[in-house]
Amino acid sequence: MANRHLARSIVLQTLFEWDTTHASDNDATAILARNRTEFGSDDTDYPFMEQLLSGVLAKRNDIDLVIGKAAPEWPLDRIAPVDRNILRLGLFELLFSDRTQVPAKVAINEAIELAKTFGGDSSGRFVNGVLGAVYKELGEPGKDEQGSKKLKQEELPLEKMGGAIVYAKHDGQYYLALVHDVFGRWTLSKGHIEHDATPEEGVARIIKEELGLEARVESQVGENEYVASHPEKGKIRKHVWFFLASTSFEPITLKKSGGLDDAKWFRLQDIIDLNFYDDMLPIVTQAVQILLTGEHVHA
Repeated sequence: MANRHLARSIVLQTLFEWDTTHASDNDATAILARNRTEFGSDDTDYPFMEQLLSGVLAKRNDIDLVIGKAAPEWPLDRIAPVDRNILRLGLFELLFSDRTQVPAKVAINEAIELAKTFGGDSSGRFVNGVLGAVYKELGEPGKDEQGSKKLKQEELPLEKMGGAIVYAKHDGQYYLALVHDVFGRWTLSKGHIEHDATPEEGVARIIKEELGLEARVESQVGENEYVASHPEKGKIRKHVWFFLASTSFEPITLKKSGGLDDAKWFRLQDIIDLNFYDDMLPIVTQAVQILLTGEHVHA
């Protein structure tokens, strides 16, 4: 709808002014009314604009955490204000809008068009990369609704990552240390290991940096590979090796970065009710079976 695209443009201009002038949320409503008068037309959907603006403002902390996860090399204050607010607008529609009204592909395409119109030469690619990464994390909702070219996955640049099922024994029970991300899922501690001497050394380093725990990396329990969108590199192939890692049952000190917002110890019997990513379930299940059967190497 043409008026919806114009409405998004007006909301973007409002967010840009609100952001760069450090205006209050109440001021943003007044800015929107002024911009609507100056840039709108008779068929501009004002209720839609109000909904977008209030939604972005209400969810901005969650949205900014998502940006940090999807573009970890770009601190929020280093992203150009126009691009930053296009991402906020696009992510609000992608994550929180009714998909029957705003399909995921529409949210992404609209944001890219805004970037091409209002951003710099590389804004469209940057916005596409960030939103594409989030879209991938969400499981690519609606991807089967339209055809797409089959990727030659083996030809994509490879990033090597390591992760761990971190466990400890306490009062006769096994506990797993899991991290929670801003997408609402519990998952495993993981990170890049390209520059480590061995995958095991890299995983031990990641556990220490991310959870504040000294761990002994043991046997490999699984691996997976997937294609992700990088804001600057485009499509990349990520291969992740997962290991069991034992540690002492000590308080976790989460490094809140890369889109993580919580970390906790869970008893094995409690993890069945947690919201995991589909590709993590087989790995966690395999690790639990190894622990329960005593096939692992004790620390």
